[in-house]
Amino acid sequence: MEKYIKIASKADPRVILRVVPGHFVTPNSHVNYYLDMSAIRSRVNEAQAAAALLASYHFYSTAVDTIVCLDGTEVIGAFLAEELTKAGVISMNAHKSMYVLTPESSISGQMIFRGELRQWINGKNVLLLLASATTGTTITRAVETLIYYGAKISGISAVFSIASKIGSLPVQAIFTQSDLPDYLAHAPKDCPMCKKGLPVSGICNGYGMSPIE
Repeated sequence: MEKYIKIASKADPRVILRVVPGHFVTPNSHVNYYLDMSAIRSRVNEAQAAAALLASYHFYSTAVDTIVCLDGTEVIGAFLAEELTKAGVISMNAHKSMYVLTPESSISGQMIFRGELRQWINGKNVLLLLASATTGTTITRAVETLIYYGAKISGISAVFSIASKIGSLPVQAIFTQSDLPDYLAHAPKDCPMCKKGLPVSGICNGYGMSPIE
């Protein structure tokens, strides 16, 4: 495994994306970089700085009642809620509180909201927060599920995103392809690295990477 390459956010150098080149398998594609989000998601100062950047995209244009966190982004989500609440972002909640939720996942990867959690989804303005968005498959599935539960999708945020828009919804991201211009994501059947016989470096998802020795 090669050493990490560190990419600092142009807007705030405290937020650093750590990447490793190679041949990696994700749930939806094959990619040529592993994006290590562990420090941004778990280290307080980086998570707080990342939340402040993401909040700046939504101060004046997004009504938010609930933040739904995927890919282990709950720490960022909590700081993001704090930032948006301080900014006085419009909320449908009478007491101006904001909720931070993580869905349950079924064996097939379907998002599930049970019992009392549904009251903070149904009829609410929901901001979807992810670590990364490449093919858009995860976002599309999440948006469809949230709409099924009665949500009004008010925004999509990600630490890293190739997609700038999913349907009519813009994706606000700290890091984009301009920060990692040679980043590639391919459907497994179209992967040029597989066709060249390059071995898989690791299997990864939103929570981390398992190297293949």
